[in-house]
Amino acid sequence: MAQVLEMVRTLQDNAAASKVELERMQTELAASQSRNDELNRVNEEFRRTLQAQREHIVDERVSRQPSPPRAFPMPFFSKIMGTMVPPNLVGVKASFKGVEDPEAHLTAFHTQMMLSGGSDAVYCKMFMSTLSEIAMEWFVSLPEGHITSFSQFSKLFTEQYIVNKAPAVVSYDLFDMR
Repeated sequence: MAQVLEMVRTLQDNAAASKVELERMQTELAASQSRNDELNRVNEEFRRTLQAQREHIVDERVSRQPSPPRAFPMPFFSKIMGTMVPPNLVGVKASFKGVEDPEAHLTAFHTQMMLSGGSDAVYCKMFMSTLSEIAMEWFVSLPEGHITSFSQFSKLFTEQYIVNKAPAVVSYDLFDMR
């Protein structure tokens, strides 16, 4: 019987030791969970700070970028738009602001383009590059896809600026000569 009592006492001591160990482990687990919660809070705060910095950097980059040029509808038909101007083509020096004689400008343009050559579509694109100021405003006001050939373009151009055409010389103008 003494042995049984000794075994019971040993089991009670072991149970008490296990209970103490369990309480110690529960205390450590609670402390570990508390540290884990604190780390999660710090990590979340760090993530928010990083995200705010990224957004600030992106906003700063976007604000530094120049605004794109204003887009205008292109009056040329898609076939003309798809034609590339040869890189070796010399630019036309003639310029038309909207107050000059349109036929004189067309003659100067044709003369310069005869030296360079090019297709109908290239003529259209090169002629467009000679327009400036009021003439360019007129050009971009044309409906999109409206111009299909250079002959049509030059006819529209001449009709638009016909009032600028130099008057024909008549015989009675000779009387004004000295």
